[in-house]
Amino acid sequence: MSECGFTPDEMMTIAAARALSSHDICFVGIGAPSAACNVARLTHAPGITLIYESGTIGTAPEVLPLSIGDGELCETAVTTVSVPEMFRYWLQGGRITVGFLSAAQLDRYGNINTTVVGEYHHPKTRLPGGGGAPEIATSCGEVFITMKQSLRSMVERIDFFTSFGHGDGGDARAKLGITTKGPTLLVTDLAVWKPDLETKEFKVMSLNWNVTRDEVQATCGWKVKFADRVEETPPPSGLELATLRDLKARTEAAQRDGKEAPSPERRDHG
Repeated sequence: MSECGFTPDEMMTIAAARALSSHDICFVGIGAPSAACNVARLTHAPGITLIYESGTIGTAPEVLPLSIGDGELCETAVTTVSVPEMFRYWLQGGRITVGFLSAAQLDRYGNINTTVVGEYHHPKTRLPGGGGAPEIATSCGEVFITMKQSLRSMVERIDFFTSFGHGDGGDARAKLGITTKGPTLLVTDLAVWKPDLETKEFKVMSLNWNVTRDEVQATCGWKVKFADRVEETPPPSGLELATLRDLKARTEAAQRDGKEAPSPERRDHG
């Protein structure tokens, strides 16, 4: 906990949530992306449509799902469609504005690895895999990424291309016939990053409270570039912090008790 009363993880989640609006149709990843998207829904973006890979559309979970198959998602969704329909009609049909992902490894151009660490056939670590992330990365209007910084996760070169970002930079996406924007935002526990308009290399736009440039560089495997004018990320408001903490408290209670924690905002679906 910082002297300002919030943790780096809380700052990361809230900064990521702020990038979303009520007009977005968002394909949500499990974990940090899910927390950010639901904080947005419960605060400044009540009209946002959240979509999960299992086929749930317009879901409004009261607790954070453990996986895309969590019953909480289907129970609170406006509707649930088949996975083939989700990918072919909604995702590949260009109907989703934002894809929200995380990464085990990330490079300076927003390319993501969630498959293996090390050589593919003899990996040091086998990761969960891509799931729908490769399609999300190429078919959503744009992609937001959220993750903790470390030398293991932010690397000069990823070990495996699971989800295509900006390739080797510049117009690499266009050369492959990909018409969507790709990664447009990276939010970490230390800073907020955006890609350079020409090179597509991520650069730091704002530093979180009490974070220095040296700290950002020490936890990043490539030579970090900073914007000409680096701002300080606005700290969380009381409402943002309370919403995130209440959401996590309900989630922890539900997981501990093995059932859903009660909530006064719970919608009655009859």
